[in-house]
Amino acid sequence: MTARLLIVGPQGSGKGTQGVRVAESFSVPAISTGDMFRAAVASGSELGTQVREIIQAGNLVPDQLTSKVVQERLSQDDAAQGFLLDGYPRNLGQVEDLDAFLSSRDEKLDAVLELVVPRDESISRLTRRAQEQGRTDDTEEVIANRLAIYERETAPILEVYSARGVVDTIDGVGTLDEITDRIVAALQARGLTRPAAV
Repeated sequence: MTARLLIVGPQGSGKGTQGVRVAESFSVPAISTGDMFRAAVASGSELGTQVREIIQAGNLVPDQLTSKVVQERLSQDDAAQGFLLDGYPRNLGQVEDLDAFLSSRDEKLDAVLELVVPRDESISRLTRRAQEQGRTDDTEEVIANRLAIYERETAPILEVYSARGVVDTIDGVGTLDEITDRIVAALQARGLTRPAAV
């Protein structure tokens, strides 16, 4: 039984939080590109040095390098029976890279979870988070720009996955438990079951 999952949603949709909860629920690693980049930088590897220089310059890590970091992570033993990807693939080029990597291992995604949250809800959540965490870079202008990038670059990947019949659209408004329950129910409807508690 595998659970190879991808969680997608605009900033402020709660995908980071839900991703960790769902991954724990299915006993698979939650793999966030942000966390991987930080780990690569901390490791001081050649890859990490490249990533650090790009991020410090205020640029986005290019697709090729991002795909390399993700593939390295997915090749680790703990991801053999499944994983939950958060933040990758974020555009059509990365979908192609992931497809090529998974098919080379005779694997495919079992489900793509799309967390849907009204735009004004995303903005108010991000603004609140910025205030709580003292993040001065999260201005309304910056947030609106990030949401626009999501709509322009990431939303189109959902069309690709919808055509394959693997997208579950989840209402991202409610308590944390309500949203997690909706996701788990959608995955169970696909025949993905949580491992029994040991």
